[in-house]
Amino acid sequence: MSTKDIVYIALFAAIFAALGAMPPILLPFSLVPITAQSLGPMLAGSILGAKRGALAAILFIIIMATGLPIVAGGHGGIGVVMGPSGGFILGFPVAAYSIGLLFERNWNRLNLIWAAVYILLGGIVLLYICGLLWINILFDIQLHKAFLSFCIFIPGDLMKVMVATTTSMVIKRAYPLIKV
Repeated sequence: MSTKDIVYIALFAAIFAALGAMPPILLPFSLVPITAQSLGPMLAGSILGAKRGALAAILFIIIMATGLPIVAGGHGGIGVVMGPSGGFILGFPVAAYSIGLLFERNWNRLNLIWAAVYILLGGIVLLYICGLLWINILFDIQLHKAFLSFCIFIPGDLMKVMVATTTSMVIKRAYPLIKV
């Protein structure tokens, strides 16, 4: 791993933290607030690729677990991971890695539509699976009930997919960081 890789990983961990500066939207019927931080793995995976994107998410989680208040709402510490949002946070590296892998494997035929599909699969589908399973296991809430309570998140997450898709395609053309 080069110095450049380390800098990119640290930069994107900082982007995860910066996205946490936006205040969360608390909903009375959901254990998990609406935040901008799920945009982090979408951007990291689609811009840095699988390995560096996942490492940026892991670095963010390690820093957050030490107690720094970099999660939306000014929270930090291991308690955040053990709470309702923990599955989503622990899903960040999974989402970033899967998006990055899809981008790397399909780099030469990547266009706006495919980029959006890959980001949607990793950044929404996989992230929701991680979060919903966590809530099901930790809080004993049935999966279908948990899923129904998270349907309110889908429109906002689709907007994040559009932002990540546009950003990643602009960077792919101007200064591609993924090497195949």
